[in-house]
Amino acid sequence: MTLHRLALAALCAVLALPAFALDYRLGAIEIAQPWARATPPTAESGGGYLAITNTGTTPDRLIAVKSPAAAKVEIHEMKMDGNIMRMREVEKGIEVPPGATVELKPGGFHVMFMGLKAPFAKDAKVPLTLVFEKAGSIDVELMVQAMGAPPPLHKQ
Repeated sequence: MTLHRLALAALCAVLALPAFALDYRLGAIEIAQPWARATPPTAESGGGYLAITNTGTTPDRLIAVKSPAAAKVEIHEMKMDGNIMRMREVEKGIEVPPGATVELKPGGFHVMFMGLKAPFAKDAKVPLTLVFEKAGSIDVELMVQAMGAPPPLHKQ
């Protein structure tokens, strides 16, 4: 009986964890845990996050992002410029070296949705197309987490 209760407790603990989207694969490119945060009803912009791993032997580059969820979607980077945090579009995309993982996360590289057509609502899915220089295009869904949600724990 104790083993049964322990198993039930473990199952309940796993079910209580936040749900994140499935992972995706496009050739040597792996996309892990695409997600976004919910936005306030009047927000005009939102961010998208994910991890890109290149399991191949040659570099690739994320060169564009597209989504019907916003009027404009860009790859952005936030970084310190002296004492000021600045955000800018990454015009040439993001290189993903062979054997490396590049994380798009709050405070760094991210997908910027501008001119949202509707707020990002918790538990909804936001469609996103990632375009790679060599691997091509892949459609993914970002799972929308609560406002202020922390990034998911990445698999090791």
